[in-house]
Amino acid sequence: MKRAFARGTHTYHGWYVVAVCMIVAIVTARGAFGVFVIPMSEEFGWGRGAISIAASMGFLFHGLMQPLLGKALDRFGGRRVILVSLTIFGLATAALGLTFHILFVIFMFGVIAGTSFSGTSPANTGALIVKWFRRRRATAVGLNGAGVALGGLLIIPLAAYMIQATNWRLAWVTLGLIVLLVAVPLVYLVVHDDPEKLGLRPDGDAQPPKGDVSPDSNHLAGPLQTSRWRESFRSWPIWQITAGFFADGFTTSILLVHFVPYGIDRGLSPSAAAIAFGFMMVLNVVGSTTAGLVTDMMQRKTVLTLIYSLRGCAFIALLLLPGNLELWVFAAVIGFSFMATTPQTVSLTADIYGLSALGIITGMTVLVRQIGGASGILIAGYLFDVTGSYTLPFTMAGFLLLPAVLLSFTIKEQKYSARYQTWPKPAPVLSGCNNNQSITGA
Repeated sequence: MKRAFARGTHTYHGWYVVAVCMIVAIVTARGAFGVFVIPMSEEFGWGRGAISIAASMGFLFHGLMQPLLGKALDRFGGRRVILVSLTIFGLATAALGLTFHILFVIFMFGVIAGTSFSGTSPANTGALIVKWFRRRRATAVGLNGAGVALGGLLIIPLAAYMIQATNWRLAWVTLGLIVLLVAVPLVYLVVHDDPEKLGLRPDGDAQPPKGDVSPDSNHLAGPLQTSRWRESFRSWPIWQITAGFFADGFTTSILLVHFVPYGIDRGLSPSAAAIAFGFMMVLNVVGSTTAGLVTDMMQRKTVLTLIYSLRGCAFIALLLLPGNLELWVFAAVIGFSFMATTPQTVSLTADIYGLSALGIITGMTVLVRQIGGASGILIAGYLFDVTGSYTLPFTMAGFLLLPAVLLSFTIKEQKYSARYQTWPKPAPVLSGCNNNQSITGA
């Protein structure tokens, strides 16, 4: 049935894989946790710092387990890893409806959901998608990143509505059932590890004539391509990418957990704060998709630099503009850049280091990103309890983006990326020249 579905259409099957990975990103939107911060805190009497520990543990365990699950993806294939992880994530999400103590939230959201999310994360689904595409790699991975934004647009307002219409416990159960009943069956039916499983080639290209061993698109492997992840960390580009990813994690994770509470503290209703977050995610769909399309036509490091720069401008607007205007300007500006970094980072890493060890290499960079994310969540929660404001942690987030901009801009992409390595063209043969004549002397 699965094979018949894959071949029973003229549309390249890689785009169906992208679509299902987008759905996975939508239903596993962890930003929904921010909607639960205030109702759960009020019922149990928790401070923002305490519940931030649970959220930060989720991001930290995601990071700690990402290299292991990335290695599992390289060894066993993305389909198996995503299926198992998605099932566990759905069960853990539903189980949060049984919360009775902060330690239960830390274990269930932090340890179980955080670990399982590593297998379903955009880094892992992106590492699978890049095997299906070569010329349109950034476009495909950019669409996958847009799924994260759509999750913020759809799942977070849904969670807010469920909390108001029923209660936060039933809302958790509903989110878990959506994962189990929608995403898991689709992955089982549609997703395959690479196009060769279906007798296809990347981008849906036609099979070459029998005996033709010419390289695809006349491209060579990059000078840093490797099958051993440790080798990648002996070169400078991976450190530049990873350091920028730390700032990326710090600045986005704060918003995933604390943006909705920040909006409520500024006088918005819970629904309005969720709508503001959804507005940000709408623009992120546009930003992630556009970044993917543009990156296939120019250097990836250039787009990555612009994304970090735009996000820095958003934090400046948040700190300088008066009243609630700052909230909406911030949401508008940062929306274009919110999750657009992950597709660019995965594509750039694949171009420089190849696909053989991409799962674990990406996993190591995501580990650093999630350490940044966990740090940002904890610092924001603690500083809010101390100062009663998010001004200081948001200022810190803005300043962290400066080194991310500089490091991304200085990556020597043309030197190391496989996109810019080409086979030398054969020397022209001039008619009338015999074997003893040189071209210059003809």
